[in-house]
Amino acid sequence: MGSGGLHQGHRERIKKRFLRDGLQGFEPHQILEMLLFFGIPRKDTNEIAHELLDTFGSLSGVLKASYDDLLNVKGMTPGSATLVRFSGQLIREYYNSELSKDMILDSTEKMGQYVLPKFFGEYNEKVLLVCLDNKCKVLHSSFVSEGSMNATEIHVRRILEQAIRNHATAVVLAHNHPSGFALPSLEDQQSTKAITNALYVAGIQLVDHLIVAEDDFVSMRSTPALASLFKPTNR
Repeated sequence: MGSGGLHQGHRERIKKRFLRDGLQGFEPHQILEMLLFFGIPRKDTNEIAHELLDTFGSLSGVLKASYDDLLNVKGMTPGSATLVRFSGQLIREYYNSELSKDMILDSTEKMGQYVLPKFFGEYNEKVLLVCLDNKCKVLHSSFVSEGSMNATEIHVRRILEQAIRNHATAVVLAHNHPSGFALPSLEDQQSTKAITNALYVAGIQLVDHLIVAEDDFVSMRSTPALASLFKPTNR
C-alpha cells in the first residue's frame, strides 16, 4: 500500500473515532491533525500539528493565532491557515451567542465572564463598551475603537454617543493588552478618569474598566490605588 493509502486509512480511523467518542481522549496534536485533514488533503498532517503546538505553545494559542503567523509555520497553506483562523473565530462567536443580552452584570466576576469571550483571538488592542440599565442588565455591547487606549476627544465622544444612543444609565469598559500583561498603564488610568468625567456630565456612571490579557482580567475599580479614578472631579 502506498503512502497515500496509509494516510487515508489513518484519517478514516481518526474520523470514525471522533464520530464514536467525540474529542474525548484526543491529545491536542490529534485535534489539530484532524482539523487539518479538511485543509490539507492527501498529506500527513501530524507533523504540521506538532509544529503548530511548538510554535504557539498550546491548542488555545494556535486557535488565537493570526492568519499571517499561522501561514509562517512549515507545512501550512493559505487554505489551512484560513481554516484554523476560522475555527478560532467560530469558538468566539459560539461563546458570544451563549451570552444572554439580558445578563445582569452586578459583580466584577460577572463582568469578567461577559467580556473575556469577546476578546478571544484578538491580537490587536480593542476597546469594548457594555451599556447597562439601572438594574445592571446588558442593553448593548460593541467594540468602539481599535488601537491604544487613549483619551482623545474623538475617543471619549464615541463612547459617550454610544452610551446615550443605547439609553444606558451605566457602562462598563474593557480593553485588551495583547502583550499578555493585565496591568493598567498610565494611559489607561488617564483615559479612565477622562471618560468618568465625560459620562458623569450626561448622568451616566462608569462602573468599571477591565483590562483583559489572554484568559485573565484586572478590574481597575477593584484595585484600591485606582478606585478614585471612578469618582468624577467636575462636580
